[in-house]
Amino acid sequence: MSLVLSGATVVTSLDPPSVVPADVEVDGGRVVGVRIGAGGAERLECGGCVVIPGNVCAHHHLYSALARGMPYRLDPPESFVQILQRIWWRLDRALDLEGVWLSAWSGGADALLSGTTTIVDHHASPNAIEGSLERVADALGSLGVRSVLCYEVTDRDGPERAAAGLEEHRRFARVDRPLARAMLGAHASFTLSDETLAACVEAADELGAGIHIHVAEDEADERDSVARSGRRVVERLAEAGALTERSLLAHCVHVDDREIELIGGAGAFVAHNPRSNMNNRVGRAPVGRLGSNVALGTDGIDGDMFAESEAAFWRAREDDPAVTPAWVLGRLASSARLAGEALGEPLLGRIEPGAPADLVVLDYEPPTPLDAGNLAGHWVYGMSAAYVRDVIVGGNVVVRDSRLTGAAEEEIRGRCREYAGRLWGKMDAIGPHPFEPRGGGQGA
Repeated sequence: MSLVLSGATVVTSLDPPSVVPADVEVDGGRVVGVRIGAGGAERLECGGCVVIPGNVCAHHHLYSALARGMPYRLDPPESFVQILQRIWWRLDRALDLEGVWLSAWSGGADALLSGTTTIVDHHASPNAIEGSLERVADALGSLGVRSVLCYEVTDRDGPERAAAGLEEHRRFARVDRPLARAMLGAHASFTLSDETLAACVEAADELGAGIHIHVAEDEADERDSVARSGRRVVERLAEAGALTERSLLAHCVHVDDREIELIGGAGAFVAHNPRSNMNNRVGRAPVGRLGSNVALGTDGIDGDMFAESEAAFWRAREDDPAVTPAWVLGRLASSARLAGEALGEPLLGRIEPGAPADLVVLDYEPPTPLDAGNLAGHWVYGMSAAYVRDVIVGGNVVVRDSRLTGAAEEEIRGRCREYAGRLWGKMDAIGPHPFEPRGGGQGA
């Protein structure tokens, strides 16, 4: 498809910031030119608009999408582990393959409408493992969302389901898909035996993929690791061979100096999820000390990277007044770099010849001049998902005038609502998960 986005202010790069007035030429799913006066078979008029690279969510849980407004009838959780036991580990056990597809579609649709074009997802459905990643990829592919997918391998539901999770990765990775790739998913150190962790490392090596795992989100993870192995979480992962330049470590809230050194030495990515951390009251990640490979995720809150990047900035600035808005643009660029490496798209997150044509048109009329020097200030203090007008992924217009294209949106959202009611009803019959970490599950 040949397309020209004409008359826009174009953000060609977030880090370093680059802003130019230009037309963006797209052909064959890629950017072929960024210049004034481009011609093309089809034109998308963008006068008065800002065109940015599509945002990337570096850590999501799409299976949580139908939990919005979900009733809760158990005693209130008093710790992070109880949040898992009483909410999320009940929800994931209630999902069937229909729910997996609908959750992925709903979360993917909301992400697109907020300007997020790539999702790195961490999936769990222990009673519907086989075929689950295919359902997620199918739902996101029907919308036109790029994705890096994995299944959450864990021992909390028994060794048979842990083995089934590993096999699901192998099955999924055998098929080439235009928009999706696989990582190797593992829940967290505190739900992984030494044997299962070793099996995850072996499978990741077999698939040529990185391991996507929660790390020290809560102190309970660290206590368990010390009780289990005599080592803290990152040390345990490093000893097992699970810490490499391809690894994606979500959260890293409670890592210590030695763990930070190990993460930096390995060149691993860290997915920072500030809104989730605040919601779960687990503490503050030491993002200022974790280096340039800190990316941004939402941890299932939603797919809105404008909201997440603003929260990340406020949280970082509260800790360190020297933090500027430019810091958050670097984190978004790291998210694109992470996903680009997994997808084999090194120019993901940029608008330049050869880059995948993943573009977002913002109907943002700035009240002050907009240039490379102040882009970060506009991003944090002005831009938001409310300005998303059009979204292009791989050269295809998937959102036009703030509406999904090529999707029976009203019908599928109706199916989501109907299924959510049934899902919530199923959860009423599922008690809190009995799994407990070693060393005690208390936490902030």
